Amino acid sequence: MDQHSCVWRRYRQREARRLRPRWQRKTVRFRLFQCRHLDSSGLANRERHPMTTATTRSFADIRQALLNRQELALVDVREEAPFAEAHPLFAVNIPLSKLELEVFSRIPRRDTAVTLYDNGEGLAQIALRRLHALGYSDVKLLDGGLQGWRDAGGELFIDVNVPSKAFGELVEHQRATPSLAAEDLKALLDSHADVVVLDARRYDEYQTMSIPGGISVPGAELVLRARELAPDPHTRIIVNCAGRTRSIIGTQSLVNAGIPNQVHALRNGTIGWLLAGQTLDHGQHRRFAAVSEDTRETASADARKVADRAGVKRASRSELQRWQAEPARTTYLFDVRTPEEFAKGHLPGARSTPGGQLVQETDHFASVRGARIVLVDDDGVRANMSASWLAQLGWEVSVIDDLHEADFSESGDWDAPFPAPPQVEAISVETLADWQQQVKVAVLDFTASAHYVKQHIPGAWWALRADLKQALARIPRADRYVLTCGSSRLARFAVADVEALTDRPVFLLEGGTASWVKAGLPLEHGESRLASPRIDRYRRPYEGTEAPREAMQAYLEWEFGLVEQLGRDGTHGFYVI
Repeated sequence: MDQHSCVWRRYRQREARRLRPRWQRKTVRFRLFQCRHLDSSGLANRERHPMTTATTRSFADIRQALLNRQELALVDVREEAPFAEAHPLFAVNIPLSKLELEVFSRIPRRDTAVTLYDNGEGLAQIALRRLHALGYSDVKLLDGGLQGWRDAGGELFIDVNVPSKAFGELVEHQRATPSLAAEDLKALLDSHADVVVLDARRYDEYQTMSIPGGISVPGAELVLRARELAPDPHTRIIVNCAGRTRSIIGTQSLVNAGIPNQVHALRNGTIGWLLAGQTLDHGQHRRFAAVSEDTRETASADARKVADRAGVKRASRSELQRWQAEPARTTYLFDVRTPEEFAKGHLPGARSTPGGQLVQETDHFASVRGARIVLVDDDGVRANMSASWLAQLGWEVSVIDDLHEADFSESGDWDAPFPAPPQVEAISVETLADWQQQVKVAVLDFTASAHYVKQHIPGAWWALRADLKQALARIPRADRYVLTCGSSRLARFAVADVEALTDRPVFLLEGGTASWVKAGLPLEHGESRLASPRIDRYRRPYEGTEAPREAMQAYLEWEFGLVEQLGRDGTHGFYVI
């Protein structure tokens, strides 16, 4: 393991020990993020039948498929925090706890070659049976699991969205993407120089913390909006994110598109700004406005040239329909405009995936490596620029050219595909409130731990579904159990699992915690009742405002070493125009 990864890993190990619950410190010899306390017998009876000889795929099989650009999904079924500790480059994280909620959208074709692994916890075998029950026909286990990959000489990466982050480092390495230190930008701002700061992150991230005077312009919007935000070609444009990747990609997008202004990435983003001892803004609302038709046409022409250089393919609506009907290929259809534009009208079947985040989190949205990606917009800019980066990331990507306003015929949010919901007995929030006064009832909350800490039903216990047997052992015995989460969609799938572990009746809270909040009933907050360790989400050092300096510096040092790691891995297939 290289020095940069070791620095970052040591910091995260200390944080994991500090943050785990007291009960875990006292009673469990807990090796970091290995989750040895997880027990597959804690799931529903239908999943407890013994595994016979499980067919596997080897490290060599996966490596060769990647080099051949064959379709495959290499799935780590652990929670996000252990996943972030060590995983292959193109592994995707679909935790067993919420497998049913994510797998249909992330692996849409049921005969995709899916390979599952864990780190010896037994989760992959359970996931294999669940996927078979959901109709997936080509599911195998990784030979030896994560340790088998390591023993075979496979490179392991830490953090999340690593392919995109490593690619960003490769872009800067090969193209010498111009950057500016935080101290230099501060001097420019203090002197009221002719400079504009464009924040390439999501708007909610920008609102959490931003460079003073910065404007929210998420990555795919930059080429479309930059000319009107900096109409004078002598205005210097600075692109920032929280760390490095989106700053680099955003800056290089403007360079590739031929923007006449001088453009720089803010070196190391808001992390670098804080490490320089400078103060960030919070709660800002500066955003871009609509652009003129002349600006759109210029940006569209520039973006098309970049897409052509990158080898982006062109497609028609009829070709898309033919591809979507192909039984042997996976085709993802993404609308890369803003969520607000998508809600007003979009192409049927498209998923709202703003282009900057699609490039940043490609593994989350397109979890089948080797699949076909088709992009949609209504301006000829955002789809072409996003596609140019996806092509360089090694994807087969096309942009639809022959769309008209009438084609954007659906409105509202994306309608995600889910399995048929299990039939369970549900109760109202009024019934639950009454029960809490009369009987010994245990409320189990399966929402994200961060949501639970922010607010939950009084007395509710937070639990991970994959940790259910151990979680129930830590909860006082009850006369009945009520399951909830934000909307109760995930909790509904957990009902059978709880029923298999108790002789007490189990109910679903109709409408979930959201219905409790809507009814104006009391709420609690905090970590007082954690029945499982908070490993459902990896703590990112570039999010929020309280990350320690040591964590931020270690994260940057890790990113600097990614190009070397890519070379050792040898499967990435990236190229830079």
